[in-house]
Amino acid sequence: MELANIEKLVEKYLNAETSLQEEATLKNYFTGGNVAPHLQEYKYMFTYFKSTKQETYTKTIRLAPKKSNRRSFKWLSVAASLVLLFSVFVGKQQYNKQQERKEAERIYAQVSKGLGLLSSNLRKGENAVAQLYTYENTVNKILK
Repeated sequence: MELANIEKLVEKYLNAETSLQEEATLKNYFTGGNVAPHLQEYKYMFTYFKSTKQETYTKTIRLAPKKSNRRSFKWLSVAASLVLLFSVFVGKQQYNKQQERKEAERIYAQVSKGLGLLSSNLRKGENAVAQLYTYENTVNKILK
């Protein structure tokens, strides 16, 4: 009966379902001398737990105080914010200049077109005046 109970407890222990009292029962069984042959593998585990429970670390551990990285992260975030702000400002200035250039080119194209039309109309007028002078000279020759 006890062996069947131990096997059930081992199964519960492996599934992490045992209470502290049941674990104490298992520890007493496996650290004692009478262990069934098919449960020998668990004996090593429980004797290891018993022996390591009494071990302590005797060396002193020196802990160096941590230097705060928060300060550098704060300055890093401030610097990144300033760089971002500066780049947005410069980008906006460049964008405005480019828009002004496009507007100036558009106005220049309109003025050039207007002056071209004015020039062609002035040539037409000049040709008309030249024909009038030719007509007047011919009339003057005939009348004289």
